[in-house]
Amino acid sequence: MLKRAFVAPDPGRMRLRFASRAVLGIGLAVALCGAAGHSLTAAITGGLAALLALFTVTDPTVRGQAITTALLPVAGLPVLTLAAVLHDLPVARDLAFLAVVGAGVYARRWGPRGHSLGVFGFMSYFSAQFLHTVPGQLPELYTAVLLSLAASSLVRFGLWCYERRFAAPVAVALPAEASGLARITTRQAVQATSGAAFALAVGQVLSDQRWYWAVGATWWVFVATTSRGETVVRGFRRFLGTVLGIGLGFAVAVPLHHEPVVAAVVVAVGVFGIFYTAAVSYTWMMLAVTVMASMLYGLLGVLDTDLLLLRVTETATGALGAVLAVLFVLPVTTHSVTEAWVGRALRCVHTCTAEAAARLAGSEDADAPARVAELEAILGRVRLSLAPLVHPLNPLKARKRRARQVLALLDDCVREVRGLASVAADPEASHDVRLAAACWRVEAAVEALTDAPAVGRSVRPADAPATEPTGAGQVLAHLHALERALLELAVPLRRAGRVPADD
Repeated sequence: MLKRAFVAPDPGRMRLRFASRAVLGIGLAVALCGAAGHSLTAAITGGLAALLALFTVTDPTVRGQAITTALLPVAGLPVLTLAAVLHDLPVARDLAFLAVVGAGVYARRWGPRGHSLGVFGFMSYFSAQFLHTVPGQLPELYTAVLLSLAASSLVRFGLWCYERRFAAPVAVALPAEASGLARITTRQAVQATSGAAFALAVGQVLSDQRWYWAVGATWWVFVATTSRGETVVRGFRRFLGTVLGIGLGFAVAVPLHHEPVVAAVVVAVGVFGIFYTAAVSYTWMMLAVTVMASMLYGLLGVLDTDLLLLRVTETATGALGAVLAVLFVLPVTTHSVTEAWVGRALRCVHTCTAEAAARLAGSEDADAPARVAELEAILGRVRLSLAPLVHPLNPLKARKRRARQVLALLDDCVREVRGLASVAADPEASHDVRLAAACWRVEAAVEALTDAPAVGRSVRPADAPATEPTGAGQVLAHLHALERALLELAVPLRRAGRVPADD
């Protein structure tokens, strides 16, 4: 797990850039808040706003990112105001918090922008509980949030906008399938609200001051998950990361939080760790979050060992609330989500093949590389949906074995499609009459695997070329390997009886 977090491949050093820019942007935001004479509470509020803007805004284009960042105060400041006004009205405060949870999760149906605004709104309410915000503090907090967003935007879109030099990532939306994915955001909004209600009630029994930790744990378990399996795994990883972070907090935050310079360095390292490990290990990201939060409590003068232990129990409560919700409230099964994403990946394989074939036939409009990029993005989502099945603690060995086989064969498909697109882009690659038959076999295999069997005779896969192929022969080699991978997928997908394999 440690190797995965810190030695994982970082193509283009994107994670390093992401984390380094976050430290610079958040550091500038906090420094400007300090220079403006803001209180520590306002500086923390501003720093959190900058962190969220840099972390959660993930629109595929720079222009879209700038628009979403500009909209963050529209979502966050009214929620912050509501939390402050209801500070001394516990019942109304709690009901409003649950409404914010539901609305924030429901907003995911509007894509990356809805997700970002939902997260910012939730965290605005959460931070008000964290800092015990009252109405008299609002003018200063408004200024701190706006100043910090301006500072982080200056860094992101001005000083270090590295995204302009790279191709925009492919955005992959949730597929709308008969399995219920069309209603996933509605289901998750109900689940998150139910889980948060459980966490809020139990959290207040554990502590009438820090109960919001449990609600926060429930919320973040739901972020970036779709099925109940994904949510259960994420809940476990959140709890594990928190426990590890508390252990490190005892060693670092408790003895050193009285040293302002050391505390600032630890917080900066925590920020770097959050951004650097987020893409590869949720456990290590939570460790970094916990250490940073522990140090912030130290700066606020309330840190002690009992507080750290309370955070563990509140986190466990929140994770349990999320797990109970996804298991018993409108559950979305791991199988249904995986089926939908695998089906989408297979259909994209066929599209990639068709685009490559059209390119070889002389079409100037065919864009196989773009389809390959889409396929790779979809495969990333397949990996996420299958993560619960391949998790080391999954006791169902047969399902784990099948899931790993599916991933390996889909990797083979991506590799062959990538090679096919590369050859098709070569102007010297010529069209060959055998390509039509080979492409038909790929189409038939995909249709059989996606519950739409092809009409017509079954065709045996073509034999692999005996010599090193070039031109059209190389295309046939990729198509042959692709077809083989598709036929082998019928076994773990349990559809071997419908895949065309014999004359």
